[in-house]
Amino acid sequence: MKRRQLAAIATLLPGAALAQGAEPRRIRVALLPDENASTLIQNAQPLKNYLEQRLGRSVEIIVTTDYSSMIEAMRFGRIEVAYFGPFSYVLAKTRAPAIEAFAVGVERGAPTYQSIIIAGAGGPVQALEDIRGKAMGFGDQASTSSHLVPRAVLLQRAGLRGGADYRVVHLGAHDAVARAVQSGQVAAGALSEAIFRTLITRQVIDPARVVEVALSAPIPNYPMTMQGSLAEPLKAAIRAAFLELREPDVLRSFRVEGFAAASDRDYDILRETARLLELDLGSMRG
Repeated sequence: MKRRQLAAIATLLPGAALAQGAEPRRIRVALLPDENASTLIQNAQPLKNYLEQRLGRSVEIIVTTDYSSMIEAMRFGRIEVAYFGPFSYVLAKTRAPAIEAFAVGVERGAPTYQSIIIAGAGGPVQALEDIRGKAMGFGDQASTSSHLVPRAVLLQRAGLRGGADYRVVHLGAHDAVARAVQSGQVAAGALSEAIFRTLITRQVIDPARVVEVALSAPIPNYPMTMQGSLAEPLKAAIRAAFLELREPDVLRSFRVEGFAAASDRDYDILRETARLLELDLGSMRG
């Protein structure tokens, strides 16, 4: 009896639940807002169904308004699982050190993807050097392939620094960048090469109206992350659900062939890229 009473009292003590690990009945899964939110949620319904079956609990798919709000939601425990972009993960890890990267998307046999810089066909930009003095379109400030990496490409390959040598224009989502280039709103723009190809397939972008200017080196792919405070059995179940994922409809929504194990150190190269660009991760609006 005394043992049971002590156990009951322990559950009321501060930190007791944290020590045991959180066991929420509803798992909130956030997807990076790199395309239209309604499209992302619609495409993620197979993911919701799959995870509910694997985890035995309800799942809610969330798409935040921007990268910053997604990082803050993870930081304050308003979501349990998040599919971050590589750089937004680095920013989130800076603000919420307890979050854990546990899986990475695999495309064409590798856990990497690329950034593409495009320009309007027949326009003033045919090479990276032509971007000097012009408007360059980027996505969210915390985007990897639509901001961090292409800025590094412009600096390393053409000696062009944002703000000094060309005008930086942030347009939000990747598809907004592609549309802005196609319409001539900006002379050139950068986005995920995989998303760019998808936009062409969906006929959102006319390949005759844009040209490829440059392609980046391979970038560590999007990491799947979770709250470090979750109970270990639940964390193991979430990890297994993604690493064992074989459902074509679910994988298609992530634009990957599958998931491989990942860890925080896989993203050190992006921290080095941020240092190259003299970005202060602690003060950046992610």
